[in-house]
Amino acid sequence: MKTGRIIRSLSGVYRVDVEGTLYDAKARGLFRKKQITPIVGDIVDIDVETHASGYIHKIHDRRNELKRPPVSNIDLLVVVMSAVEPEFSTQLLDRFLVIAHSYGLMPRIVVTKKDLATDKQRKMIEDTLSIYEEIGYRTQFVGMEEDISQVVSVWESGLAVLSGQSGVGKSTLINHYRPDLNLATSEISQSLNRGRHTTRHVELYQRHNGFIADTPGFSALDFSHIEKEDLRDYFIEISQAGTQCKFRDCYHINEPKCAVKQQEEQNQIAKFRYDHYLQLFNEISNRKVRY
Repeated sequence: MKTGRIIRSLSGVYRVDVEGTLYDAKARGLFRKKQITPIVGDIVDIDVETHASGYIHKIHDRRNELKRPPVSNIDLLVVVMSAVEPEFSTQLLDRFLVIAHSYGLMPRIVVTKKDLATDKQRKMIEDTLSIYEEIGYRTQFVGMEEDISQVVSVWESGLAVLSGQSGVGKSTLINHYRPDLNLATSEISQSLNRGRHTTRHVELYQRHNGFIADTPGFSALDFSHIEKEDLRDYFIEISQAGTQCKFRDCYHINEPKCAVKQQEEQNQIAKFRYDHYLQLFNEISNRKVRY
């Protein structure tokens, strides 16, 4: 019996890394009976059949788990945005941050394509990232001419998962860090201002102090697992200010003596962040109940 981590899943075959040795393993039938599916990132015990194959015998408890794309035991979620092509969007960024917080992860923000941005665009993004820094996020604004190994080297150890819409440069970033991988990248669709999906599955790649994973690009974010009561906890500064509200169950919309509204009016909470909270709150409140 050997213990390792699933680094790839394709057509029911799971590639398991056991201290650098790779095995292609299948899941035993008992997992199907229990309706349990192994996913990338899982720590598993395998029965070794040959020098390169085996069967998954046990899945260890997951510390955390992303539903889409399915990946578990994440140490760091990196939200990747681009300065241009597609255009930098705080609204989209905040949506990715909310998803990250909903899974109990404190994300890092990386904005790419600094070298393609105009001076005006750079200034706007740098000013915006300083707001996120004040909230408590770690941020990086990088051009692809920079030493990407230096960019990645400051990330926390363990499994780092890159998330973000298609075309922002996730695969390109990994290619610069690990040129031997030669991952497929795509051009941006000018009409849609977003990239075509090039990553078809989640796969973990070795990095100096753990693993790094690209994820299939997506532009539709799923909030179906988030309740309106929880949303205020996923905006850090709103959650902090909310402790001073008169009413404990304050939604920070039109309740009296709301500390969040007060701080927003005094520019202690960025207006665009509060606006994005309201937009998401309304979306979640108005979604149709599914039976």
